Amino acid sequence: MKTRLTLRPAAEDDYDFLYELHRAAMLDAIAATWGWDEAWQQAYFQEHFDPTRRQIVLLDGKEVGVISIEIRESSLYLALIEILPNFQRIGIGTTLLRQFKERAFAAGSRAALHVLKANDSARRLYEREGFKIIGVEDKKYLMHADPDPDGPAQKQT
Repeated sequence: MKTRLTLRPAAEDDYDFLYELHRAAMLDAIAATWGWDEAWQQAYFQEHFDPTRRQIVLLDGKEVGVISIEIRESSLYLALIEILPNFQRIGIGTTLLRQFKERAFAAGSRAALHVLKANDSARRLYEREGFKIIGVEDKKYLMHADPDPDGPAQKQT
């Protein structure tokens, strides 16, 4: 049986799921970068929580992740992507990245994102999907994938 990946708008009542997802998906990379302070993380998450900017990732109807995409001046920007650890490495992130790139390229834009330097597995995934490090910030890499200047947006399977 083939699994189905869908998105739905996040809502206020997704708060607990989204915080636990953030904790599960990002604890190691954040701890390696700044150290994990649970009280600070909870306060920061609450202060910046805006469900209108997020979509819940569903696998066969089960909540497994979140994605947030922003339109910026010269790019489509992947502001957030987190997948529950038990659902990583089965193609969900790859599928979402490819859809994100297709959307950016169809609009004639580059696809852009930041990744924590400590998040090697995410950086490797982004590189496999055609993103290149184009800038280095204190704790993060800025990565871009550009459309093919000689042709239409590349369709990937």
